[in-house]
Amino acid sequence: MKFIEENCGVFGIYSKTQCVNDIYQGLDFLQHRGQEYCGISTFDEGINHITHHGKVTNRFTAEELRSLKGTWGIGHVSLRDRQPMKWQTRVGEISVAFSGNVINARELMEDMMNRGKSFYKGYDIEIISKIIIEKGDIVSGISALSEKIKGSYSLVVLTKEGIYASRDIYGFRPLILGGNSESYAVSSESRAIQNMDMEIFRDVAPGEIVLINDRGFQTAEQLSSPRRAHCAFEWAYTASMDSIIDGVYVQEARNNLGESLAQRDIDEGNVAADIVAPVPMSGVGHALGYHKRSGINYQDVFLYNRYADRSYTQITQVAREKMAKRKLSVLPYVKGKRVILCDDSIVRGTQILNKVKDLKKAGAKEIHVRIACPPLMYPCRFGISTRSEGELLARKYLETGPILSMEQLVDLEAWVAQKIDADSVKFNTMDAFVKSLLIPRGNLCLQCFDGISPCRS
Repeated sequence: MKFIEENCGVFGIYSKTQCVNDIYQGLDFLQHRGQEYCGISTFDEGINHITHHGKVTNRFTAEELRSLKGTWGIGHVSLRDRQPMKWQTRVGEISVAFSGNVINARELMEDMMNRGKSFYKGYDIEIISKIIIEKGDIVSGISALSEKIKGSYSLVVLTKEGIYASRDIYGFRPLILGGNSESYAVSSESRAIQNMDMEIFRDVAPGEIVLINDRGFQTAEQLSSPRRAHCAFEWAYTASMDSIIDGVYVQEARNNLGESLAQRDIDEGNVAADIVAPVPMSGVGHALGYHKRSGINYQDVFLYNRYADRSYTQITQVAREKMAKRKLSVLPYVKGKRVILCDDSIVRGTQILNKVKDLKKAGAKEIHVRIACPPLMYPCRFGISTRSEGELLARKYLETGPILSMEQLVDLEAWVAQKIDADSVKFNTMDAFVKSLLIPRGNLCLQCFDGISPCRS
C-alpha cells in the first residue's frame, strides 16, 4: 500500500471586483487542510499565476497580490504539491486545482506516456489536468474523470468562461457553494464562505459539474452517482469545527461522538474522574460532548501553541513528533487529578503515548483515554494522510482485519492502554460512530475502519 500524502483545500470566487484578496483570505481559512504549499490563479485577459512553498499568509507579498489581477480566480493549499497548475490548451489557458487522491495514478500515467504524453513529476494534479485537456471542452474533460479516475477528487478549473467546480461521483471530498450580492464562491469547507460574510447556498452534489460566472451557479452536467461515500473522518478530525459539510455541523457531530463515549462509560460502570480534557485542538468537540453527557467538569490540561501547525499534516514521522511537542505544554493544574482525555483517533500511538507520559510526569493521578473514532485498521485510499497498515497501532494487535465483536474491541482497548501507559482506553464502536455523524451508514466512506471500499470495481 502506497503512502497517502494528500491533504488539501480548494477555493474559487467570481466577483464584481478584484478577487485576489478574497482568494487569499479564503485560503487562510482553509490553511488547516495543508501547510506545505499554496497557490493562486486569477483571470484578466489571461491567467495570472503564482505558487509558493509555505503558508499563504507568510509567502505572498503585497506586490505579488497586486499582480494577480482579475475578478475571478482559484486558490489551493496543500501538503504535497504546488497547485493550481496552469496549462496552455487548445481551448485556451486554464488553471486546475484539486483535493483528493488518484489511486490508479501509476497505470494512468503509464498509459499516457505510451501515447506520447510527458510529465513533470507525475503528480496526481498533472494526471487529472491531462485527462481534462484531452477532450475538446472542459465539461467533457471533467466528465471523463469519472470513467478514468479511481479515487477521490473535488476540483476547480479556471477558464475564460468562469470557474468550473466538480466533485467525484461518490462525493468523498467536501465542496460547498456560497455567495453574496457581490460574489459567488466555492470552497472545500463552509468556514471560508461564512467567515467572509457570504451565505452558504448548498453542497456540490456527487458527480455534479458547476459553472460559476456572472450568472451565478449553473449545473453544466450531472453525472450518475452509484452512491454517496462522504469521508467520515472529515467530521471526526479533518474539517474545522465551525464548518458544515453535507448538511451536518462538524461541531454537532464531534459533540455527539463525545457524548456516545460518555454514555458507554455510564453504561459500563462510569469511570470516576475529576476532569474531562481535550487533546487540543482535535479533541475539543469530543471532550465538550463527554462533559455534557457525563457532568464531569471540563478543564484544559494542555496549553496550545497557536503558532504551531497540525502535527498530523506533517510529512515525516520526525516532523510530526517535533510539531506535537512544540504545540502543547502541560498545565500544572493537572497534578493529583484523574483525567478523561479525549481525542479524535489513534493512528500510530506515538503522540498519545507522549501526551499520557507528559501528564503523568506532571503529577496526574490517572489518565483515561477516550477516542472518538473506532480503531483505524486500514490506510485511507482517498485522501487522508494515514499511511501503511504496518504503522497502524490497532492493526498490530488484530492482524486479520477489522473489529468484529465487542469482545475483540475490549481486548484491543486493554492492549492499547498498556502500550500508551494509560489507565484505560475506549474507542467508539462503529455503530455509535455512525449514529453520531447523523448520516446514513450507506452514505459514508468507512474504509479506513472496516476495509470495505465504497467504489465500484
